[in-house]
Amino acid sequence: MLHKRLIAAAVALAAFSAASVHAQVKIGVVTSSTGPVSLVGIPQKNTVPLLPAKAGDLKVEYISLDDASDPTKSVTEVKKLISEYNVDAIIGPSGSPNAMGVISFVAEAGVPMLAPVGTAAVVLPMNEQKKWVFKTTQNDDLIAKALVEQMVRTKVKTVGFITINDPFGENWNKVFGELAGKAGIKIVANERYQRTDTSVTAQTLKIMAANPDAVLVAAPGAATVLPQTTLYDQGYKGKMYQTHGAALPAFLQLGKNKVEGTILAASLMLVLPEIFDGNPSKKVATDYIEAYKKMYGSVPATFGANVYDAGLLLQQAIPVAAKKGKPGTKEFRAALRDALENTKELVATQGVYNMSAADHSGFDERGRELITVKNGNWTLLK
Repeated sequence: MLHKRLIAAAVALAAFSAASVHAQVKIGVVTSSTGPVSLVGIPQKNTVPLLPAKAGDLKVEYISLDDASDPTKSVTEVKKLISEYNVDAIIGPSGSPNAMGVISFVAEAGVPMLAPVGTAAVVLPMNEQKKWVFKTTQNDDLIAKALVEQMVRTKVKTVGFITINDPFGENWNKVFGELAGKAGIKIVANERYQRTDTSVTAQTLKIMAANPDAVLVAAPGAATVLPQTTLYDQGYKGKMYQTHGAALPAFLQLGKNKVEGTILAASLMLVLPEIFDGNPSKKVATDYIEAYKKMYGSVPATFGANVYDAGLLLQQAIPVAAKKGKPGTKEFRAALRDALENTKELVATQGVYNMSAADHSGFDERGRELITVKNGNWTLLK
């Protein structure tokens, strides 16, 4: 009898242990916390400890890896997270080329990926592979529309365009070109540069020769600064525009007085004190910023908020998915993808998410503000 009781106890303990294993969701995070994209990746990596530790009744474990800004290493790390760590979802990578390069692998494995990158090309045009990807930044067209509308209001007729030569820049060339054309704005110079370039003199001289009313720089992170400061040094006096890729403290620190007057459309996080208290995202953004400051002693760039929002999206979707499968299974991951796609009115740091089968970004006008640089600080454009 005692022997039978011992066996029963062992079986019960094994069942409990198995249940405990299944009660944990594993989320992989890939950031570029070293290398050329580190100004984007560092606040993203730093945000990982601030992500939700529980989703419903399930514990959440985060496995954070660094791809050193190398798209080839992004593939290696994503494969490792899928095959060795058996993750249920992936947040990352930080860079647009890096994210584009791993889509086929997450789709083949059936693992949802929340990409905190600028380019809308990770989710558009939607197809069988991209249906596994969700984007936690504003799509390019949402930002571009705000900029073009402001250009029209201020009677800008000609624009010089300079963009980084990667998927982020390619999509901005397409989106901005179409919107500018419809608005009657002529692009009189269209230049490219590499993220690692130390000089863009040749490109900016061509822009200067075209004498546009305004110049738009389309790039993410530290790469936003060089074209603008070069134009300033060459004596350009027209209006300067940037995308949400410039929404980081380093843009102000590196550009100094040479970026004064810049206009961009970006997250409310940049101008949080000026946002009215009734804005649903203000409290969420404030809580994130305060938690980040408490841990690191500095204010996070909005790129970190892209990862924080990914955590909020997963926190809401995981309990829904758990009704259809156990963590660690294909059924759970498929249900998690479906739950993410059906996200409605989720208030996050930068706006409100409403996903659908056609829209895996989910932001509307609540996810952007027109902002300018005044006296070395961000301020709402009025």
